[in-house]
Amino acid sequence: MANLGEFIAGMPKCELHVHIEGTLEPDMKFALARRNGVALPYADEAAMKAAYDFDDLPSFLKIYYEGMSVLLHEQDFFDVTFAYLAKARSQNVRYAEMFFDPQAHTARGVPFATVIRGIRRAQAEAERVLGVKSQLICCVLRDWSAEFAMTTLLETLPYKDWIVGFGLDSDEQNNPPVKFKAVFERARREGYFLTMHADVDQRNSAEHIRQLLEDIRVDRIDHGVNALESAGLCDEILRRKLALTVCPISNACISPSSKAKEVRRMLELGMRATVNSDDPAYFRGYIGENFVRAQRDADLGRQDLMQLSRNAFEGAWLPSAIKDRFLAELDAYTSD
Repeated sequence: MANLGEFIAGMPKCELHVHIEGTLEPDMKFALARRNGVALPYADEAAMKAAYDFDDLPSFLKIYYEGMSVLLHEQDFFDVTFAYLAKARSQNVRYAEMFFDPQAHTARGVPFATVIRGIRRAQAEAERVLGVKSQLICCVLRDWSAEFAMTTLLETLPYKDWIVGFGLDSDEQNNPPVKFKAVFERARREGYFLTMHADVDQRNSAEHIRQLLEDIRVDRIDHGVNALESAGLCDEILRRKLALTVCPISNACISPSSKAKEVRRMLELGMRATVNSDDPAYFRGYIGENFVRAQRDADLGRQDLMQLSRNAFEGAWLPSAIKDRFLAELDAYTSD
C-alpha cells in the first residue's frame, strides 16, 4: 500500500461532497467560541473528540448542529472555509464544490448575507493564494418544512452568481425527496443544478432514489450507494451519467461498512462513482484519507483510483474548457 498511498497523495483530486460546517475542527471551534463568548459543553478538545462517537445519522447530526453555535460573524465563516480549502489544497484538491447549510444559521439569527459573504471571501482568497478553485451548493434541511426551504431558496437569489447548485441534506427519515418537489422545481427555474442526499441504508432508500430520478430529476446524487439494490435505478443513473458522491469514512461511522466494495461495483458497472470527505472534522478524514480507506477496503488499483478522480472532474458543474484542463492535469500525472 505504500506506493499506492504515495500515488493517492499526489493524484489531482476533485471534491464534490463536503459540508463546510463539517470541516470545523475542534481547535478552531474552541478558538471561535473564545472569540465570540460562546460556552461549549466540553472541557477541552480531547473531550470534544471523544463525543464524536456516531453510530447512525441522527447521532451525528446532533453534534454537527451543536458545533455551529460558534459561527456568528462573517469572519467566522471566512476562517472555517479558508481552513478547509487550505487543507484540501495540501491533499492536491484542485477543485471543490462545497455545501453550506444556511437554515442552521438563519434559524439562530445569523443573517444569510453574513454566512455567504464570509464563505465567498474565503473562496476568492483561496483561489488567489492557494490556486484551489471552488463553488458553492446551498443545501436546505429536509427535517424542516418545505416552506422554510422555499424561503431559503428565495434568500439565495441576490447571490445567484455565487451559487452553482441547490441541494437537500439532514435527517432522511420521514422526509422523502418529494416533500420538496416544488422547491426544487423553482430552483431549477432559477438556473441551479440540483442534487439531493440519498444517505446510506435508510428506510425506503431505493424508493427515495427513484424519487430523485423521476420526480425531482436531479443532476447528481449524494451518497446513493443503495441504488445498487435495483438494476433499473442503476440503468437510469448510467443513462443520465449522474455522478454519485460516496464518502467511505463517514459511511463506516454511521453504517456497517465504508461501502467501498459498493464503489468497486459501481466502477464495474460504469457508474460515475466518486470519493469525497463529507464532514471531515467529525469523521476524522479528509479526501486523501477517504481514498486510502476506499483503496484498502475494496483493494482498488491505480486505474480504479484514477477513474474515481476522473469521474469527479467529469461530474463537476464546470464549463467544459475548465474540466478539460483539470482532466489533462490528471492524465499528465499518470504519464509521468
